[in-house]
Amino acid sequence: MTTTPSPIPDWVRFYQPGVPAEIELPTESLTDMCERSCREAGDKVATEFFGGTMTYRQLGERIEHAAEGLRKLGVVAGDRVAILLPNCPQHLVAFYAILRLGAVVCEHNPLSTERELDEVFVDHGAKVAIAMDRVVPKLRAVSTQPTVVAVNMLEEFPTVKRLLLGLPVPSLREKREALTSGDKGDLTWKQLLSGPMLDPAHPRPSINDLGAIQYTSGTTGVPKGVMLSHLNMYANALMGVAWMHGAQTGREVSYAMLPMFHAFGMVLYVTFGVYKQARQVLFPRPDVDMALAEMKKNPPSIYCAVPPIYEKTANGAKEKGIDLSGVKWCISGAMTLPDETVELWESVSGGLLVEGYGLTECAPIAMGNPFNETRKTGTIGIPFPSTLRRVVDEDGRDVGVGEPGELWVKGPQVFQGYWHKPEATAEALTADGWLRTGDVVTLDEDGFATIVDRLKEIIITGGFNVSPSEVERVLRQHPAVENVAVVGVKQERGDEQIVAAVVPNSTVDEAEVRAWAKERLSAYKVPRRVVTVDELPTSMIGKVLRGQVRDQIKPLL
Repeated sequence: MTTTPSPIPDWVRFYQPGVPAEIELPTESLTDMCERSCREAGDKVATEFFGGTMTYRQLGERIEHAAEGLRKLGVVAGDRVAILLPNCPQHLVAFYAILRLGAVVCEHNPLSTERELDEVFVDHGAKVAIAMDRVVPKLRAVSTQPTVVAVNMLEEFPTVKRLLLGLPVPSLREKREALTSGDKGDLTWKQLLSGPMLDPAHPRPSINDLGAIQYTSGTTGVPKGVMLSHLNMYANALMGVAWMHGAQTGREVSYAMLPMFHAFGMVLYVTFGVYKQARQVLFPRPDVDMALAEMKKNPPSIYCAVPPIYEKTANGAKEKGIDLSGVKWCISGAMTLPDETVELWESVSGGLLVEGYGLTECAPIAMGNPFNETRKTGTIGIPFPSTLRRVVDEDGRDVGVGEPGELWVKGPQVFQGYWHKPEATAEALTADGWLRTGDVVTLDEDGFATIVDRLKEIIITGGFNVSPSEVERVLRQHPAVENVAVVGVKQERGDEQIVAAVVPNSTVDEAEVRAWAKERLSAYKVPRRVVTVDELPTSMIGKVLRGQVRDQIKPLL
C-alpha cells in the first residue's frame, strides 16, 4: 500500500540548512533511549554538580538501583510518583527510574506551599514522593500521606566541598542549610539505592504509555495535570535535535539553568540532553554568578534560558572578561525576548539567540526562530519539524496575513489530555487533534508569528504561569479584602508584574496583604503590588473585566 506524502509547508524554506520538514518518529520508549545513551556514552560525564561528576555508566546503574528500590516500595506500572527536586543528579536518576517501572512522573516545584502540594497530590494520588529533605515537613502535611524518599543534595558534592560546608562558619552554614535539612523522610535516597539492580526481565514501558503529568494553571485557578506520553516527550526532544542541527552527540556542554520540574527545562536537560549524551552542568537555581564562575573553566556550548538570565550573563561576562565565543545554541523561552537582549547577547557570544514558543501541553516546544539568518527577532518564529499550525477566528476559520487569530498547533508532541478532566480536555483539543493554545497571534507574509494577546488570562512572570484566579482565591480570605482582581502588567523587558487591585472593607496595608499571600503561595505567585480601588469593573453578568482593571490601575503604579 502506498501513501501520498504530506505537502511540505511553505515555512520550511526558512529552516536552517539540514533541518528536515519532518522528524522520524521514535518507536522506542524514553527508557530505551536513556539506556542506549548510558551504554554508548559510558565513562563520559553525564552531570557535573558543584564540581562532582556522574558518568553515563553511573547514571544507568543508579537508575536501575533506584527502580528496584521503588519497586520494593510497591510502585507498579501506571502508579504516579512525585518528584520535588531542584536541578541535581538525583533528579535525573529519579525521573528515569520511575519511567523504567512504567510508572508516571509528577513534577513539582519544591518551593510549593503545603496548600498547593495538597491540592495536586489529592489530584494525582502519588503514593511515593522523592523530595529534597527540606521539603519533607511540607509533605508530612499532605492529606494523602505519600511515602517520602528524602534526598540530601550534599551527597553529590565532591568530598572536599562537603567537608568544607561542615565547618562552623556562618556563611558556610547558611549555604549548607539552603541545600539540606538532614530530614530522613520515610527512607533516604541512599537507602533507596542500597539494594540490587532491577531484574532486567521486569516489564518495560512502551512508546505510547503515559510518562509524565505536568501541572499547569488554568483560568479557573485549579491546577490541571497535563498528560504527556513517552512519544510526546521523545518526539519533542527529537524536534530539538533537528532544530539544533550541527550539535554533536557526546561533545556538547549544556548548562542546566532552568528548573527540570518546568516543562522547558525537562525537555532541554532530561530528554534532549540525555539523547545527545551531553555533559550537563547542573545549577539548583538560576544563579548567574555561579554560572559565570563555571564558564571560566568549563564553558558551555548550549545555554538555554529566559531573557533576564541572558542579560545578566552577557553583562557579567563583559565586566569579568569571560569568553562566550563557544556558546552556539541559545533558545529563549517562557517570555518575550526583547531585541536589545538579542543584540547584547550576540555582541559577546559566538552564536545566535533565538526565541522559541511552547506550552506545557506541547511537551512543551511547538515553534521557534531558526538558527539561521532568516530568523526574525520579535516573533515566536515558525513551526518545528512535524508540527502544523493554524491561526483562526472565533468560528475556526483561518485568518489572513496580519489579522489576529487564535494559534492552533498539531503534532506528535501535543498532549494526551488533562488528568481526570475530560471537559477541560475537550475544550483544549479539537476532534481532529488541534490544540487550541489560547494565544492570539498575527502572521507576517512569511508565516512568522507574533503574539499580540492571550485569550487565556494567565500571567507569565519569571517564566512561570500564574493563574489570577488562584491568587484571588487566597487574597479574598484576608479579613480586610472585600473583593480583588489580579492582573499582569507588562514590563519593559516583556515579563509581567503581578498586581492585585483590592476593594477593601477596612484599611488595607499593602505589606500585610503581601505577607498573607506569601504564607499561602509560592513566591513567584505573590503580587508585587497591591493597590486599592473603590470598585472593580464588571460585565452585565457580574464577571470582573480584568482588561479594564489593568487600565484602571496603571495610573496608580
